[in-house]
Amino acid sequence: MEEQDLLDRATRGDRTALSQLLQQHYEFVYKYMLKITLNPALAEDLTQDTMIRCIEKIKLYNAKSKFSSWLITIATRLMIDQARRRKREKKWLEQQQAGALRQMKWHAESQNEAWPDVLNTLAELPEESRIPVILKHYYGYTYEEIGQILAIAEGTVKSRVHNALKQLRKELV
Repeated sequence: MEEQDLLDRATRGDRTALSQLLQQHYEFVYKYMLKITLNPALAEDLTQDTMIRCIEKIKLYNAKSKFSSWLITIATRLMIDQARRRKREKKWLEQQQAGALRQMKWHAESQNEAWPDVLNTLAELPEESRIPVILKHYYGYTYEEIGQILAIAEGTVKSRVHNALKQLRKELV
């Protein structure tokens, strides 16, 4: 069946025609999202979200552009919205962490406890570096155990710990 015929039927509410259209374009949208995000899981999620949005908005399709272009527009807008959301969430999380750090410092000072400079510097490390260092040097986990906890390769753990310690030394000297 021709794409235009499927589109006409889908915009009139034919779910079978819409299903065929989405099946025909799914891989196209997924490959586009994969090239844009460079993240297979995110590309899959955004492709599925695109298909859902298409199902919800198919009656608004006006055939002024190709159906594939309409899908790409939806996918791109969803990806931009996702990036904005992640940026806001990251900013919020950073603010929460900064507040928690200030609270921990205040608590330590109010109890007349020392607040080592290393904790300030450790707090400035990115989470992906800070967690392995804490697990290794504060809790004594092996590189293998840390790799299992974080679901990353043992070599990656070693590299992150090494680079984080190098950065800590540089900051503390």
